[in-house]
Amino acid sequence: MTVPDPCPCGRTDARRKTLSYAACCGRWLEHFDTAPAPDAEALMRSRYSAFVLEREAYLLATWHADFRPASLSFDPGTRWLGLEVRSFQAIDADHAEVSFVARQRDAGGRAHRLEENSRFVRELGRWYYRDGDLGPGHPKAAQR
Repeated sequence: MTVPDPCPCGRTDARRKTLSYAACCGRWLEHFDTAPAPDAEALMRSRYSAFVLEREAYLLATWHADFRPASLSFDPGTRWLGLEVRSFQAIDADHAEVSFVARQRDAGGRAHRLEENSRFVRELGRWYYRDGDLGPGHPKAAQR
């Protein structure tokens, strides 16, 4: 997949101009070993971009080992439509939460919204996605 421009996560600068991939999530996705995301919101945004770009290795590497699945699969034909970060809260120096809505369209043309309150933990200077609570209306939320 080609590198997108602007960044899939939709982050904007002070003038409300969408940042380029290289100036935004590309810094973390392309250089995870040497440049981890500086905070939980940046990690969450880069993970959204990794879903858009189908970067399984990055997603697994940034998932906390206690909660990480063995592998991921991507639905063919899924088109990601945008990300809205609703809130970012630092709980303490090593724990944070990010609430977001990610929109997508499946191969059949149906639109979906993924709402989640995600939890992150920092270990040895790196942020990791831990887990999250799905928003109301999500089919998997009813299973919990």
